[in-house]
Amino acid sequence: MSHKRIPKRRAAIAAGGVVALGAAAVLLPNANASQDDGSSDRTAAAPRTLKAADASDLAARLAGLLGDTFAGSYYDSGARQLVVNIVPGDDDQAVAQAEKAGAEVREVDHSMGELRSGAETLKSEASIPGTSWAIDPRTNKIRVTADRTVTGDRWDRLESTVEGLGSGMATVRKSAGTFKTFASGGDAIFGGGARCSLGFNVTAGDGSPAFLTAGHCGVAADQWSDAQGGQPVATVDQAVFPGEGDFALVRYDDPATGAPSEVNLGDQTLPISGAAEATVGQEVFRMGSTTGLADGQVLGLDATVNYPEGTVTGLIQTDVCAEPGDSGGSLFTRDGLAIGLTSGGSGDCTVGGETFFQPVTTALEAVGATLGGEDAGTGAGDEGPGDAGGAGDTGDAGDGSGAGEAGDGAAVGGEAGTDGLTG
Repeated sequence: MSHKRIPKRRAAIAAGGVVALGAAAVLLPNANASQDDGSSDRTAAAPRTLKAADASDLAARLAGLLGDTFAGSYYDSGARQLVVNIVPGDDDQAVAQAEKAGAEVREVDHSMGELRSGAETLKSEASIPGTSWAIDPRTNKIRVTADRTVTGDRWDRLESTVEGLGSGMATVRKSAGTFKTFASGGDAIFGGGARCSLGFNVTAGDGSPAFLTAGHCGVAADQWSDAQGGQPVATVDQAVFPGEGDFALVRYDDPATGAPSEVNLGDQTLPISGAAEATVGQEVFRMGSTTGLADGQVLGLDATVNYPEGTVTGLIQTDVCAEPGDSGGSLFTRDGLAIGLTSGGSGDCTVGGETFFQPVTTALEAVGATLGGEDAGTGAGDEGPGDAGGAGDTGDAGDGSGAGEAGDGAAVGGEAGTDGLTG
């Protein structure tokens, strides 16, 4: 069975998104200058210029080197530098080593241990539906968000818990939207009355073709099709939601299915060369069958979100927009690295909002799958998506299963040309 292509009828729908998204795509390279609060202490050793993926690797190494002195890090995408937070101490040698390694080092007030302890307090005392929190290394605080459903006694409880963490430990803000899962996305897949997105094609542990999508899609239906009302082409193998993640492994029923690791952008594809950890401040792109291509930046890691269906931990928080129909869709970098799977959030692509993603690295490890299936490319270098499509009809947020309905979108694993990728 050959790799599936976009049916002509739905390819026309995808193309319809190009005009609307094209102007935004031209601005993508300048869309995400990072926010430095000005407190960084510049040193004589000039920080290295790094790609986001390299900055993530350096941050992991320095976290081990600095030990308790390490207080988080983020990527300054404007300067293309890694900023590492430290709490003042006697280990000047470790700081010097961090600077020699190429990071910009700044002193902050709160250690990672203190911030993580604060997050645990929130979990035990304020796990209120409609709330979320994540550690923000740019402010050295816990970023707490409450959607519009958090009012009255629940708001008082949240605010009191945040105040109890101590001065300057956390910030709390209101979101105009409502936290919900976004059932539907990247390439459209259909299960029962629900539509979700294919995130990334993968190879299962036994060598068979499969794909990753959101866990709340995997628990909504066992079998999935590449056409609304069509015959099933894939069956859920594993699904996690709610709990420690929001991801599912879905196996293609035909073991001969070609499943290259790539993201369908409507009239072109972006090869995916591997998976990478997210870095705060990093520029990222999301593809969904409802809203097409959107960009933004990573705001926080290891985020906790209290959905109506239950609490999900270990997510990536971003300012990328999404809407019902985008669940499970792919979050990736301009150089072809898989970062996340769309989980949920608040707002839409008109007024904005926050969206949470399941880290791909965690999902791959949990299900025993790998990226880089047949025909997988080597990445797109420093060039990023240009025009994009894949727009479909917006669906409903769904019921307690987190699954919504929507119109047609791009087909599973749809192919397109690779022309037109501009930086």
